[in-house]
Amino acid sequence: METPAPARCPYLVVRDPAAVRDVLHRPAEFSPANALVAVTSLAGPALRVLQRVRFALPPVLASNDTDTHAGIRKVVAGYFTPATVAALEPRIRQLAREAAARTAAQLDRSPAVDLVQTVAAFPPAVIMLELLGLPVRDLAALKQWGLDSMELFWGWPDETRQLELAHSAAGFYLWLRRLVADSVTAPGRNLFKSLADHGLSTPELCSLGYFLLIAGQETTTQLISTTLFRLLQGSAPVDWEDAASPAGARATVRHVLATESSVPTWRRVAAQDTALGGKLIPAGTEILLELTGNHETPEVLPMQAAPGGMPLQTGPRTPSTAYGLVFGSGIHRCIGAKLAELEAAVMVQETAAALPHLQLQDREPEWIRLLSFQAPRTVTVRNTPC
Repeated sequence: METPAPARCPYLVVRDPAAVRDVLHRPAEFSPANALVAVTSLAGPALRVLQRVRFALPPVLASNDTDTHAGIRKVVAGYFTPATVAALEPRIRQLAREAAARTAAQLDRSPAVDLVQTVAAFPPAVIMLELLGLPVRDLAALKQWGLDSMELFWGWPDETRQLELAHSAAGFYLWLRRLVADSVTAPGRNLFKSLADHGLSTPELCSLGYFLLIAGQETTTQLISTTLFRLLQGSAPVDWEDAASPAGARATVRHVLATESSVPTWRRVAAQDTALGGKLIPAGTEILLELTGNHETPEVLPMQAAPGGMPLQTGPRTPSTAYGLVFGSGIHRCIGAKLAELEAAVMVQETAAALPHLQLQDREPEWIRLLSFQAPRTVTVRNTPC
């Protein structure tokens, strides 16, 4: 019987923190152009659904490797200044306390609740929309669109699932196009108006909005979810009682960021023949950068032929605990890093303070496992008897 060929990965996987930082700081050689490209090539039926709504994602921010990037980033960063983020803490705390109160009320009526839905899901979306000067509406739809788009672009859906996800993405894009049209003529300051004044076209505004309204809130929801789960599971560096303090909550969030962030990996592509760690990297090589710890499974790293025949790295895994890389590095570092960390710490602290007697009911929940995103889908809890 013929022995199957060894499984191979479509990416050159870079795990060493120094090498990851090197790649991120050489954008001319290691381009971000593939950062938002669908991991699984979309089949004809899914593509036709997207084409009918004129779905287009020209490079604007995360995947922009042109000289327009700096100017666009400056406009967007103006909404995420340190002073602006710090001033949001009272609002975040208000939303956290309201979420904790709703959770307590539900626990009075039900034997168990899901903290992903009652605590983690909606406050980050509210904060993001308010911060950008956009109307807070259609939150449930926005959350579902975000999850579906993550799966469509960073997952491995078959053709049937692709078609379902494409319909969702098309609906999101139509909603976003209307939001952009309303925003550029609305009174007051908002992100889309600022970027239109900068010279961005409607397709460019929709492209930026499509991923910003996902990354700007869904990854924070996932960070909060993982932190709550690890605390209640008992594998965090502090216990649930200690997490009710500002220091305990911050320490736990930073631990999760360093060991299993909601964004454990990110992609780059070699724009030209170049070298990394003394080895030749041919132009076109797809690179997967490990930013923090990640649960490596066949679904997380699909096995196919790699460009240039480079195999998946083998041997013992040593997850990076380099906290400084968790949000990337260099000119494409996450603009919302401080906001995400603040939101997660406040949400965790207020939840632990308001609900001191929680016990994890499902210790093995289903997880979101995509190429660049991970989190428990549910964190189901019940109150312990006093």
